[in-house]
Order: sequence, then C-alpha cells, then structure tokens
Amino acid sequence: MPSLSLPAAPDCRVVELRQYTLHPGQRDTLIELFDREFVDTQEAVGMRVLGQFRDLDDADRFVWFRGFADMAARGDALPAFYGGPAWAAHRDAANATMIDSDDVLLLRPAWDGAALPHPPCVEGDARGLLRVLVLHLKAPADAALLAHCQATAALAWYVSEAASNNFPRLPLREGEPVLVALALFSDAAAAEAWANDIDTRLQPWQARASQHLRLSPTNRSAIRL
Repeated sequence: MPSLSLPAAPDCRVVELRQYTLHPGQRDTLIELFDREFVDTQEAVGMRVLGQFRDLDDADRFVWFRGFADMAARGDALPAFYGGPAWAAHRDAANATMIDSDDVLLLRPAWDGAALPHPPCVEGDARGLLRVLVLHLKAPADAALLAHCQATAALAWYVSEAASNNFPRLPLREGEPVLVALALFSDAAAAEAWANDIDTRLQPWQARASQHLRLSPTNRSAIRL
C-alpha cells in the first residue's frame, strides 16, 4: 500500500481546485468549521490542505486547494478521511452550508518546479490577495504554451491531470484541458495587471473566456502573506 505520509506543498503531484457554492450567509459558518475540524484531520491521513479562501466577488463561494503526493496517495487518503471520524461527526453541518460542491478540477504541476512553494511560517491574521486564473484551453497545454508560462512570474502553474477519478464518490470536471496560474499580492492593482496580462498573451490557446478569481485567505490558509 502507498504511504499516507504528508507531502510538502512542492511535492504534491496532484492538486484539486475546489469551488463550492454555498447557501446565502453560510460561508463564515463553513470556514469556522473547516478551519477548526478539517485541516488537521485531512492532513493526518496524507493529504495537504494547501489553502482555503473567501471569493471576494461572490459572497457565497468558498474556494480551496488540497494536494496529494500522487494519484495512488489520493486513492488512499480520500477514503480514509471520508470514512473516518472527523467527517462522520461534522459532515451534516458542513453539507448543510452547501448548494454545490462538484466544481472540482484535478491538476498537476505544469513542469518540474511549477508547484506551490513551501508556505511561510506566519502567525496572526491572514493577509494577501490570491489571484487565480483558470484558462480553458483548446487542447492540452503544449510546449509552446508552457514556454510562455515559464517566462511569466507566478506563485505556481498547474495543468489538467488526465488520470481517471479514483474516488468517484467525489465528482470531478473531467475532460477539460485547463491551465491554472496562481499569484499572491499585497496590491490589488498589481494583481489585476498580472491577471489581465496573462489572459491577453495566452488568448491564442484559449477555447473560451477564462475564469478570474480574487481570493482572500482564511486564518488557517497556508497560502497567505
């Protein structure tokens, strides 16, 4: 059996980008529950909670990332958590806040070294603005596209992971080639300029309009300033 040891952020070869639509007014309820009950307990079974966020443009959206060493580790960690005591104790309260939790992209680092770095050792209130750009591609990312990305400053770059879902209990958006860029800012104007520049330069590869996310970290988010 693969090990359930916890991977560091740069060693997560598989990452989920999860976007939840919540009932009105329920986001803070979910965040308080999530940060208290679902960070340490997920990491105890081998998955890294990379960051969790309020969407600044949608008061009823909660966005988070979690990572796995590889697909085999994902296949071990998810049943361990969702069949374990923490989820059993708190799933009803968590599910009661949600309208939809199926908007999930399965990703992998776009190249060696493109994954999220080690998080800073920071205490106190979380700060910073995470910009996430999801580009919907005409075809899986090719060498020419990735060359453009490697020349552009970002916190991390991910592309679609093509492996089949090995935990069907949790649906994924499969068969969608995407490119995802992340960057962390203290200045909103700089963040906007960064996202718009990437979006414009990578238009030739895009099949439809990109998704722009402006995210504020919760106090237990590892992605933060």
